[in-house]
Amino acid sequence: MISVQRWSGREAALLREAMRMTLRDFADYLGVSDRAVSKWVAGGAALIPRQESQAILDTALERCSDEVRARFAEALGQRSSPRSALAPIVVDSHKFIPVYIGEDRARHLRGSMTEAPGAWLERSSAEIHRSDGACTLHVFACGVAVFHLVQSREPASLTDLALWRYRTYAADLPWARGALADALDVPVAQAPNPEYVLSMYWLVSSPWRDEQLETAARLLSTPSVLVNRTSAVPQPLDASVEDMLLDQGFEHPDLVSFGIRGVSTGYAGWSGVAYTAQDAERSLTLDELVTCELNVQALWAFCRQIQQLVEDGQDPAISEGYGWRFLRAAYSRLTTARAQETAQHVLMREAVVNTSGLADRMRAAQDALRDTVG
Repeated sequence: MISVQRWSGREAALLREAMRMTLRDFADYLGVSDRAVSKWVAGGAALIPRQESQAILDTALERCSDEVRARFAEALGQRSSPRSALAPIVVDSHKFIPVYIGEDRARHLRGSMTEAPGAWLERSSAEIHRSDGACTLHVFACGVAVFHLVQSREPASLTDLALWRYRTYAADLPWARGALADALDVPVAQAPNPEYVLSMYWLVSSPWRDEQLETAARLLSTPSVLVNRTSAVPQPLDASVEDMLLDQGFEHPDLVSFGIRGVSTGYAGWSGVAYTAQDAERSLTLDELVTCELNVQALWAFCRQIQQLVEDGQDPAISEGYGWRFLRAAYSRLTTARAQETAQHVLMREAVVNTSGLADRMRAAQDALRDTVG
């Protein structure tokens, strides 16, 4: 099925030509003004119609005959396919692997890295070689390193993606430790050991719409419901489980939505985040989501280190610059809305912070630091 991910004036003009309608007839058919269509055509590829108009154009294309669709596809440079064909599942997988390395090691690594300009949580970064995707190592001044691994996937189903996710975790953690050992120039046994992998999925393309898309995003954020993890190697559940959940709907009490109807679909959970944009102009950008996750995962690992030291009966070996006042300021930055932010930015941060359990960890870490480093 020929589809348009995002309509511009160019695609609208090509559809009108494929339908062999005058500008006025095309406007009447769509139920919009002549002026609106004229504006689209004049604006070309640089003009993006509003979300309501995007939906109108989607409906118009869906109602076209196969002959018109073939002409439109040819004009777009695409090949027409049968109506029964569905858009593939295309996902950009973002894995975040945080580990506390200490302020001295962080300072050493950052000396040969590129500093992130304007980052409120001070960090530097460098590319790390991976044969199966792009990877960036972010090192925060507070003593945390976060690996950010990006892998593009086109799975046959959500179950296949969930299975890939769990099976690759077994290799991702030791790989990250080895890469960290190389960066620090120490034996692997002496390198800090990452404990977990947080996944974020940016849904590029999918066969779902409306409620099915919402359900699919929830399943992306809670993949455990599609996989049997009781065996040594995770196994897929029967395909009928996924089909049933997509048809009947799926809810999870630990998931928090941060999407806005007509703009985006987004969910955050303890083990993952899923997001897809319907309106590119008003939705969050990938960089905004990645930056939020980097900061949250870095602070989570920092607070985890403080908790671990306290549990071991030790005073947290944290410098004064990263004491409880640092955590108080970081908490305020994560939870306070700013004038230039949209509602989606606020919803995103709230969802990610709350589902990660970071708020409670930061409060506990502040209490532990008050009596030690001030």
